[in-house]
Amino acid sequence: MGWLLVLVLCASFALSCVGTWVLCALGRRARLMDSHGASGHEKRVRDVPNIGGIAIVGAMVVVVCAGLASVWTFGPSLAERIGFEDFLPHIDGMKAQTPTALIWLGGVLTLHLMGVIDDRRALGAGVKLSVMLTVSALVVTLTDTRLLELIDARVGGAWLSIVLTTLWLVVVSNAINFMDNMDGLASGVVALAGGLFLVAAVLGGQWFVALMLALVVGASAGFWAHNRPPAKIFMGDGGSLPLGLLLGVLTVRTTYYGAQTSGGLGGGGGWYAVFMPLCVLAVPLYDMASVTAIRFSQGKSPFVGDTQHFSHRLRARGLSEWRTLAVVGGCVVVTGIGGILLGQVGEWQALVIGVQTILVLVVLGVYEHASTRKNGS
Repeated sequence: MGWLLVLVLCASFALSCVGTWVLCALGRRARLMDSHGASGHEKRVRDVPNIGGIAIVGAMVVVVCAGLASVWTFGPSLAERIGFEDFLPHIDGMKAQTPTALIWLGGVLTLHLMGVIDDRRALGAGVKLSVMLTVSALVVTLTDTRLLELIDARVGGAWLSIVLTTLWLVVVSNAINFMDNMDGLASGVVALAGGLFLVAAVLGGQWFVALMLALVVGASAGFWAHNRPPAKIFMGDGGSLPLGLLLGVLTVRTTYYGAQTSGGLGGGGGWYAVFMPLCVLAVPLYDMASVTAIRFSQGKSPFVGDTQHFSHRLRARGLSEWRTLAVVGGCVVVTGIGGILLGQVGEWQALVIGVQTILVLVVLGVYEHASTRKNGS
Protein backbone atom coordinates (compact mmCIF):
# COMPACT_ATOMS: atom_id res chain seq x y z
CA MET A 1 0.00 0.00 0.00
CA GLY A 2 2.97 2.30 0.51
CA TRP A 3 3.68 2.42 -3.21
CA LEU A 4 0.04 3.27 -3.90
CA LEU A 5 0.25 6.18 -1.45
CA VAL A 6 3.33 7.48 -3.26
CA LEU A 7 1.58 7.07 -6.61
CA VAL A 8 -1.49 9.02 -5.47
CA LEU A 9 0.62 11.76 -3.91
CA CYS A 10 2.81 12.11 -7.03
CA ALA A 11 -0.17 12.05 -9.40
CA SER A 12 -2.06 14.74 -7.49
CA PHE A 13 1.12 16.81 -7.21
CA ALA A 14 1.84 16.59 -10.94
CA LEU A 15 -1.73 17.37 -11.99
CA SER A 16 -1.99 20.28 -9.57
CA CYS A 17 1.41 21.69 -10.52
CA VAL A 18 0.79 21.49 -14.28
CA GLY A 19 -2.82 22.65 -13.91
CA THR A 20 -1.74 25.66 -11.85
CA TRP A 21 0.90 26.56 -14.45
CA VAL A 22 -1.77 26.49 -17.16
CA LEU A 23 -4.16 28.58 -15.06
CA CYS A 24 -1.44 31.17 -14.43
CA ALA A 25 -1.34 31.86 -18.17
CA LEU A 26 -5.11 31.59 -18.70
CA GLY A 27 -5.86 33.78 -15.73
CA ARG A 28 -3.64 36.56 -17.01
CA ARG A 29 -4.99 36.31 -20.53
CA ALA A 30 -8.61 36.39 -19.34
CA ARG A 31 -7.81 38.97 -16.64
CA LEU A 32 -9.21 36.80 -13.85
CA MET A 33 -7.27 38.70 -11.26
CA ASP A 34 -7.39 39.27 -7.53
CA SER A 35 -10.01 41.77 -6.40
CA HIS A 36 -10.91 43.85 -3.35
CA GLY A 37 -13.54 41.34 -2.20
CA ALA A 38 -16.59 42.16 -0.09
CA SER A 39 -17.39 45.65 1.10
CA GLY A 40 -15.03 46.73 3.88
CA HIS A 41 -12.45 44.06 3.05
CA GLU A 42 -8.91 45.36 3.63
CA LYS A 43 -6.19 43.87 1.45
CA ARG A 44 -3.38 44.75 -0.90
CA VAL A 45 -4.76 43.92 -4.32
CA ARG A 46 -2.12 42.59 -6.73
CA ASP A 47 -2.18 41.87 -10.43
CA VAL A 48 -2.21 38.10 -9.83
CA PRO A 49 -4.80 35.52 -10.99
CA ASN A 50 -6.90 34.07 -8.15
CA ILE A 51 -8.25 30.94 -9.87
CA GLY A 52 -5.67 28.46 -8.56
CA GLY A 53 -8.30 26.57 -6.59
CA ILE A 54 -9.51 25.10 -9.88
CA ALA A 55 -6.19 23.26 -10.30
CA ILE A 56 -6.20 22.00 -6.70
CA VAL A 57 -9.75 20.67 -6.77
CA GLY A 58 -9.40 19.45 -10.35
CA ALA A 59 -6.33 17.39 -9.47
CA MET A 60 -8.09 15.76 -6.52
CA VAL A 61 -11.24 14.98 -8.51
CA VAL A 62 -9.31 13.47 -11.42
CA VAL A 63 -7.19 11.22 -9.20
CA VAL A 64 -10.14 10.03 -7.10
CA CYS A 65 -12.32 9.30 -10.14
CA ALA A 66 -9.47 7.53 -11.94
CA GLY A 67 -8.72 5.45 -8.86
CA LEU A 68 -12.33 4.45 -8.24
CA ALA A 69 -12.83 3.64 -11.92
CA SER A 70 -9.75 1.41 -11.86
CA VAL A 71 -10.90 -0.41 -8.73
CA TRP A 72 -14.40 -1.05 -10.09
CA THR A 73 -13.38 -1.81 -13.71
CA PHE A 74 -10.22 -3.86 -13.35
CA GLY A 75 -9.88 -4.65 -9.66
CA PRO A 76 -7.60 -7.61 -8.87
CA SER A 77 -6.34 -8.05 -12.44
CA LEU A 78 -4.93 -4.52 -12.57
CA ALA A 79 -3.34 -4.83 -9.12
CA GLU A 80 -1.57 -8.04 -10.15
CA ARG A 81 -0.51 -6.62 -13.51
CA ILE A 82 1.22 -3.57 -12.04
CA GLY A 83 2.72 -5.44 -9.08
CA PHE A 84 0.44 -4.11 -6.32
CA GLU A 85 -0.44 -7.53 -4.91
CA ASP A 86 -0.51 -6.13 -1.37
CA PHE A 87 -3.45 -3.98 -2.48
CA LEU A 88 -5.62 -7.02 -3.23
CA PRO A 89 -7.00 -7.43 0.33
CA HIS A 90 -8.11 -3.78 0.29
CA ILE A 91 -10.06 -3.77 -2.98
CA ASP A 92 -13.40 -4.75 -1.43
CA GLY A 93 -12.89 -2.12 1.27
CA MET A 94 -12.19 0.54 -1.34
CA LYS A 95 -15.36 -0.40 -3.20
CA ALA A 96 -17.33 -0.13 0.03
CA GLN A 97 -15.91 3.36 0.60
CA THR A 98 -16.88 4.60 -2.88
CA PRO A 99 -20.17 6.26 -1.78
CA THR A 100 -18.31 8.04 1.03
CA ALA A 101 -15.62 9.30 -1.35
CA LEU A 102 -18.21 10.56 -3.83
CA ILE A 103 -20.16 12.40 -1.11
CA TRP A 104 -16.95 14.02 0.10
CA LEU A 105 -16.18 15.08 -3.46
CA GLY A 106 -19.71 16.45 -3.80
CA GLY A 107 -19.15 18.64 -0.74
CA VAL A 108 -15.73 19.73 -2.02
CA LEU A 109 -17.13 20.66 -5.43
CA THR A 110 -20.03 22.60 -3.88
CA LEU A 111 -17.73 24.75 -1.76
CA HIS A 112 -15.36 25.09 -4.71
CA LEU A 113 -18.15 26.42 -6.90
CA MET A 114 -19.26 28.85 -4.21
CA GLY A 115 -15.67 29.97 -3.72
CA VAL A 116 -15.08 30.54 -7.42
CA ILE A 117 -18.24 32.64 -7.60
CA ASP A 118 -17.17 34.58 -4.50
CA ASP A 119 -13.74 35.22 -6.02
CA ARG A 120 -15.40 36.81 -9.05
CA ARG A 121 -18.36 38.55 -7.36
CA ALA A 122 -18.15 38.77 -3.58
CA LEU A 123 -20.93 36.97 -1.72
CA GLY A 124 -22.17 38.03 1.68
CA ALA A 125 -20.78 36.36 4.80
CA GLY A 126 -24.26 35.07 5.67
CA VAL A 127 -24.66 33.33 2.33
CA LYS A 128 -21.25 31.69 2.54
CA LEU A 129 -21.73 30.57 6.14
CA SER A 130 -25.16 29.11 5.33
CA VAL A 131 -23.76 27.08 2.44
CA MET A 132 -20.84 25.87 4.53
CA LEU A 133 -23.13 24.78 7.37
CA THR A 134 -25.48 22.98 4.97
CA VAL A 135 -22.71 21.19 3.10
CA SER A 136 -20.93 20.21 6.31
CA ALA A 137 -24.14 18.89 7.89
CA LEU A 138 -24.93 16.81 4.80
CA VAL A 139 -21.41 15.36 4.64
CA VAL A 140 -21.58 14.46 8.34
CA THR A 141 -24.99 12.80 8.21
CA LEU A 142 -24.71 11.07 4.84
CA THR A 143 -21.30 9.50 5.57
CA ASP A 144 -21.77 9.04 9.33
CA THR A 145 -18.59 11.03 9.96
CA ARG A 146 -18.89 12.07 13.59
CA LEU A 147 -16.58 12.94 16.45
CA LEU A 148 -17.19 12.19 20.11
CA GLU A 149 -19.74 9.47 19.31
CA LEU A 150 -19.31 8.19 22.86
CA ILE A 151 -21.52 11.04 24.10
CA ASP A 152 -24.48 9.97 21.95
CA ALA A 153 -25.73 7.41 24.44
CA ARG A 154 -25.74 10.01 27.21
CA VAL A 155 -27.78 12.61 25.31
CA GLY A 156 -30.33 10.25 23.79
CA GLY A 157 -29.24 10.24 20.15
CA ALA A 158 -26.64 11.29 17.64
CA TRP A 159 -27.76 14.91 17.39
CA LEU A 160 -24.99 16.37 19.58
CA SER A 161 -22.12 14.61 17.82
CA ILE A 162 -23.61 15.65 14.46
CA VAL A 163 -23.82 19.28 15.57
CA LEU A 164 -20.28 19.27 17.00
CA THR A 165 -18.82 17.67 13.87
CA THR A 166 -20.65 20.07 11.59
CA LEU A 167 -19.30 23.02 13.55
CA TRP A 168 -15.80 21.51 13.49
CA LEU A 169 -15.86 21.24 9.69
CA VAL A 170 -16.99 24.86 9.39
CA VAL A 171 -14.27 25.98 11.82
CA VAL A 172 -11.50 24.13 9.96
CA SER A 173 -12.75 25.39 6.58
CA ASN A 174 -12.68 28.95 7.86
CA ALA A 175 -9.31 28.48 9.57
CA ILE A 176 -7.71 27.44 6.28
CA ASN A 177 -9.53 30.25 4.50
CA PHE A 178 -8.18 32.71 7.08
CA MET A 179 -4.65 31.36 6.51
CA ASP A 180 -4.89 32.27 2.83
CA ASN A 181 -3.53 35.76 3.48
CA MET A 182 0.10 35.53 2.36
CA ASP A 183 2.00 33.92 -0.50
CA GLY A 184 2.49 30.20 0.08
CA LEU A 185 0.94 30.18 3.54
CA ALA A 186 -2.38 28.31 3.24
CA SER A 187 -1.11 25.73 0.73
CA GLY A 188 2.05 25.19 2.79
CA VAL A 189 0.15 24.76 6.06
CA VAL A 190 -2.33 22.34 4.46
CA ALA A 191 0.52 20.30 2.96
CA LEU A 192 2.32 20.12 6.33
CA ALA A 193 -0.79 19.40 8.41
CA GLY A 194 -2.05 16.90 5.85
CA GLY A 195 1.31 15.16 5.91
CA LEU A 196 1.17 14.83 9.69
CA PHE A 197 -2.36 13.41 9.55
CA LEU A 198 -1.16 11.07 6.80
CA VAL A 199 1.47 9.66 9.15
CA ALA A 200 -1.20 9.14 11.82
CA ALA A 201 -3.49 7.38 9.34
CA VAL A 202 -0.71 5.05 8.20
CA LEU A 203 0.20 4.24 11.82
CA GLY A 204 -3.44 3.34 12.41
CA GLY A 205 -3.69 1.22 9.24
CA GLN A 206 -6.42 3.47 7.82
CA TRP A 207 -5.46 3.18 4.17
CA PHE A 208 -8.54 4.79 2.62
CA VAL A 209 -8.10 7.90 4.78
CA ALA A 210 -4.35 7.84 4.11
CA LEU A 211 -4.96 7.81 0.34
CA MET A 212 -7.29 10.79 0.61
CA LEU A 213 -4.74 12.65 2.72
CA ALA A 214 -2.02 11.87 0.14
CA LEU A 215 -4.35 13.46 -2.38
CA VAL A 216 -4.66 16.63 -0.29
CA VAL A 217 -0.92 16.84 0.37
CA GLY A 218 0.02 16.31 -3.28
CA ALA A 219 -2.50 18.83 -4.64
CA SER A 220 -1.50 21.46 -2.06
CA ALA A 221 2.22 20.97 -2.66
CA GLY A 222 1.77 21.12 -6.44
CA PHE A 223 -0.04 24.44 -6.10
CA TRP A 224 2.54 25.75 -3.61
CA ALA A 225 5.22 25.45 -6.31
CA HIS A 226 3.56 28.42 -8.05
CA ASN A 227 2.12 30.12 -4.96
CA ARG A 228 5.38 30.48 -3.01
CA PRO A 229 6.73 34.04 -2.67
CA PRO A 230 6.43 35.90 -4.94
CA ALA A 231 3.16 34.20 -5.88
CA LYS A 232 2.26 33.78 -9.53
CA ILE A 233 -1.29 32.76 -8.64
CA PHE A 234 -3.65 32.65 -5.65
CA MET A 235 -5.99 29.80 -4.70
CA GLY A 236 -8.85 32.10 -3.67
CA ASP A 237 -11.87 30.85 -1.76
CA GLY A 238 -12.31 28.32 -4.56
CA GLY A 239 -9.29 26.51 -3.16
CA SER A 240 -9.12 27.31 0.55
CA LEU A 241 -12.71 26.39 1.46
CA PRO A 242 -12.79 22.93 -0.21
CA LEU A 243 -9.32 22.13 1.12
CA GLY A 244 -10.46 23.09 4.61
CA LEU A 245 -13.60 20.98 4.35
CA LEU A 246 -11.77 17.87 3.17
CA LEU A 247 -9.00 18.32 5.73
CA GLY A 248 -11.61 18.73 8.46
CA VAL A 249 -13.45 15.57 7.39
CA LEU A 250 -10.23 13.57 7.30
CA THR A 251 -9.21 14.75 10.77
CA VAL A 252 -12.44 13.31 12.11
CA ARG A 253 -12.04 10.03 10.25
CA THR A 254 -8.37 9.70 11.18
CA THR A 255 -8.79 10.36 14.88
CA TYR A 256 -12.19 9.10 15.89
CA TYR A 257 -13.40 6.68 13.26
CA GLY A 258 -10.06 4.86 13.27
CA ALA A 259 -10.00 4.65 17.05
CA GLN A 260 -13.29 2.78 17.01
CA THR A 261 -12.70 0.43 14.13
CA SER A 262 -9.04 -0.46 14.16
CA GLY A 263 -7.95 -0.15 17.75
CA GLY A 264 -6.75 3.43 17.68
CA LEU A 265 -3.83 5.17 16.09
CA GLY A 266 -1.03 2.70 16.36
CA GLY A 267 -3.11 0.55 18.67
CA GLY A 268 -2.09 2.02 22.03
CA GLY A 269 -3.75 5.35 22.66
CA GLY A 270 -6.42 6.34 25.13
CA TRP A 271 -9.32 8.80 25.08
CA TYR A 272 -6.95 11.76 24.80
CA ALA A 273 -6.21 10.82 21.17
CA VAL A 274 -9.34 12.82 20.32
CA PHE A 275 -7.26 15.98 20.80
CA MET A 276 -4.90 15.16 17.93
CA PRO A 277 -6.60 17.55 15.44
CA LEU A 278 -6.34 20.41 17.93
CA CYS A 279 -2.59 19.85 18.20
CA VAL A 280 -1.92 19.49 14.48
CA LEU A 281 -4.14 22.47 13.60
CA ALA A 282 -3.19 24.54 16.64
CA VAL A 283 -1.52 27.30 14.61
CA PRO A 284 -4.35 27.84 12.06
CA LEU A 285 -6.83 27.82 14.95
CA TYR A 286 -4.65 30.31 16.85
CA ASP A 287 -4.64 32.59 13.83
CA MET A 288 -8.41 32.43 13.43
CA ALA A 289 -9.10 32.91 17.15
CA SER A 290 -6.64 35.78 17.57
CA VAL A 291 -7.67 37.74 14.48
CA THR A 292 -11.34 37.25 15.38
CA ALA A 293 -10.69 38.60 18.89
CA ILE A 294 -8.82 41.58 17.44
CA ARG A 295 -11.67 42.40 15.06
CA PHE A 296 -14.29 42.11 17.79
CA SER A 297 -12.23 44.39 20.03
CA GLN A 298 -12.23 46.95 17.23
CA GLY A 299 -15.96 46.64 16.65
CA LYS A 300 -15.50 44.92 13.30
CA SER A 301 -17.15 41.84 11.83
CA PRO A 302 -14.93 38.74 12.12
CA PHE A 303 -15.88 37.82 8.56
CA VAL A 304 -14.59 41.04 6.95
CA GLY A 305 -10.97 40.46 5.99
CA ASP A 306 -8.08 42.72 6.98
CA THR A 307 -4.32 42.65 7.43
CA GLN A 308 -4.21 41.69 11.11
CA HIS A 309 -3.63 37.94 10.74
CA PHE A 310 -0.81 36.14 12.54
CA SER A 311 1.35 36.24 9.40
CA HIS A 312 0.72 39.98 8.98
CA ARG A 313 1.66 40.58 12.60
CA LEU A 314 4.92 38.67 12.15
CA ARG A 315 5.70 40.67 9.02
CA ALA A 316 5.02 43.89 10.93
CA ARG A 317 7.69 42.83 13.42
CA GLY A 318 10.37 42.69 10.74
CA LEU A 319 10.24 39.14 9.37
CA SER A 320 10.47 38.58 5.62
CA GLU A 321 7.83 36.53 3.81
CA TRP A 322 10.08 33.47 3.69
CA ARG A 323 10.98 33.76 7.37
CA THR A 324 7.33 34.19 8.24
CA LEU A 325 6.53 31.00 6.32
CA ALA A 326 9.36 29.24 8.17
CA VAL A 327 8.08 30.37 11.59
CA VAL A 328 4.47 29.41 10.91
CA GLY A 329 5.42 26.11 9.26
CA GLY A 330 7.86 25.30 12.05
CA CYS A 331 5.20 25.86 14.68
CA VAL A 332 2.78 23.61 12.76
CA VAL A 333 5.39 20.84 12.69
CA VAL A 334 6.27 21.25 16.39
CA THR A 335 2.67 21.01 17.59
CA GLY A 336 1.76 18.44 14.93
CA ILE A 337 4.49 15.93 15.74
CA GLY A 338 3.23 15.77 19.30
CA GLY A 339 -0.32 15.48 18.05
CA ILE A 340 0.24 12.40 15.90
CA LEU A 341 1.82 10.64 18.88
CA LEU A 342 -1.23 11.10 21.09
CA GLY A 343 -2.73 7.86 19.84
CA GLN A 344 0.26 5.82 20.95
CA VAL A 345 1.33 7.17 24.33
CA GLY A 346 0.28 6.85 27.93
CA GLU A 347 -1.56 9.45 29.97
CA TRP A 348 1.45 11.28 31.38
CA GLN A 349 3.11 11.49 27.95
CA ALA A 350 -0.15 12.82 26.53
CA LEU A 351 -0.17 15.46 29.26
CA VAL A 352 3.36 16.51 28.25
CA ILE A 353 2.27 16.81 24.61
CA GLY A 354 -0.72 18.91 25.61
CA VAL A 355 1.45 21.21 27.75
CA GLN A 356 3.96 21.52 24.90
CA THR A 357 1.23 22.55 22.45
CA ILE A 358 -0.21 25.12 24.85
CA LEU A 359 3.26 26.49 25.60
CA VAL A 360 3.97 27.03 21.89
CA LEU A 361 0.81 29.13 21.60
CA VAL A 362 1.55 30.96 24.87
CA VAL A 363 5.08 31.79 23.69
CA LEU A 364 3.67 33.14 20.42
CA GLY A 365 1.15 35.24 22.32
CA VAL A 366 3.75 36.58 24.77
CA TYR A 367 6.10 37.43 21.92
CA GLU A 368 3.38 39.27 20.04
CA HIS A 369 2.25 41.18 23.13
CA ALA A 370 5.79 42.14 24.19
CA SER A 371 6.89 43.25 20.72
CA THR A 372 3.67 45.24 20.27
CA ARG A 373 4.34 47.24 23.45
CA LYS A 374 7.99 47.76 22.48
CA ASN A 375 7.15 48.96 18.99
CA GLY A 376 4.06 50.88 20.10
CA SER A 377 2.04 49.32 17.27
